[in-house]
Amino acid sequence: MYYMERSLEPVVRKAARLFPAVFLTGPRQSGKTSLLRHLFRETHRYVSLEPPDVRAAATDDPRSFLELNPPPVILDEVQHAPGLMPYIKERIDKRRGKMGQYLLTGNQTPPLSEKITESLVSRAAMLRLLPLSYREIAKTPMVGFPWEKGAGPGRHGFIYRDLWESFLKGGYPELAANPRRDAAGWHASYVQTYLERDVRFLRQIGDLAQFHTFIRALAARSAQLLNVTDLARDLGLAVNTIKAWISVLEATHQIFILRPYIRDVGKRLVKTPKVYFTDVGTLCYLVGLKDAEHAMSGPMGRAIFETAVVGEIMRRLSGRGERPQLHFWRTSTGVEVELIVETTGKLIPIEIKMSATPDRSMARNIVSFRKDLYGESEKGFVVHPGDVTLPLAPGVMALSFADL
Repeated sequence: MYYMERSLEPVVRKAARLFPAVFLTGPRQSGKTSLLRHLFRETHRYVSLEPPDVRAAATDDPRSFLELNPPPVILDEVQHAPGLMPYIKERIDKRRGKMGQYLLTGNQTPPLSEKITESLVSRAAMLRLLPLSYREIAKTPMVGFPWEKGAGPGRHGFIYRDLWESFLKGGYPELAANPRRDAAGWHASYVQTYLERDVRFLRQIGDLAQFHTFIRALAARSAQLLNVTDLARDLGLAVNTIKAWISVLEATHQIFILRPYIRDVGKRLVKTPKVYFTDVGTLCYLVGLKDAEHAMSGPMGRAIFETAVVGEIMRRLSGRGERPQLHFWRTSTGVEVELIVETTGKLIPIEIKMSATPDRSMARNIVSFRKDLYGESEKGFVVHPGDVTLPLAPGVMALSFADL
């Protein structure tokens, strides 16, 4: 498959120069293996732990397995053999000054996370690779999304309908590199593979059809407050089951939970988190959307656009090697700023609006937030799907998605 350059590449290279091990996590098919094999194709051997016989060898006799696969080596899908971590630590400690010995990929499952915390603390750089950002897609010669001819993301880089076509596709590299590929069919296969491989590996779920129903119900709540009790009641399941299944989706990077920003616990602020799907294309598939017109004008339109904006900011920050500190702010009376980006001790408020024609009223909530924070907030932005950039209020700028 055609390789697409990733923003995380210089971060991974630097980490391999500074740490004995690098652990790269992220959702299935986000390009983790391709990135490592591309960057280190001339220096590191590659071993996948997914085949049952290889997995058994690593689990049954880890010392012999590592002896047969000495560093420098890429070990792919290490969640299948979390017991390897103490033995990797043992080998690293024998050559502590040697950097980039082990490049690891996998999902941060509870058993693996525990082993990494115990064994590789201070020895491994922890990085995350999410699906492609729109800027990454536009930088490639093989553009997978229908940008306006001669333009990529940037001022006037989108036709409005094309923006929504891109949301239906999402950001997985295989779809971006193959623009003629049927997006709905690809996502259907992806979800089925995810259910059969990742979910069953992480948790013993007997009825996968019921879990599939749960994912669709959760998708319908993307960009909304996550009321676990209501979701459990609607599906006829126990609250603890819903919580466990949400943890599975988080561990495999299919969703992320956005928690409220609460500086003063005494204030009357909403404390319930919100849920977002990591890839907006997966979200569109799960809620049954295949047409751009229906997506942008239907009842899920606002949630899709908000998911796309929040996800894009998450991908851009992750592409710099950062752990995004994202929140939202909502008062008990319903005044809300959809996204608060916390960076270098400052807060950047971002409102997300569906209208392509921004006006001053859209800045009202950011003005209220900045006033409440007593000057701790940076300049705020109202992100919209049009092509207009202009000031809306002191310290508040309207910004098109294309310019994000």
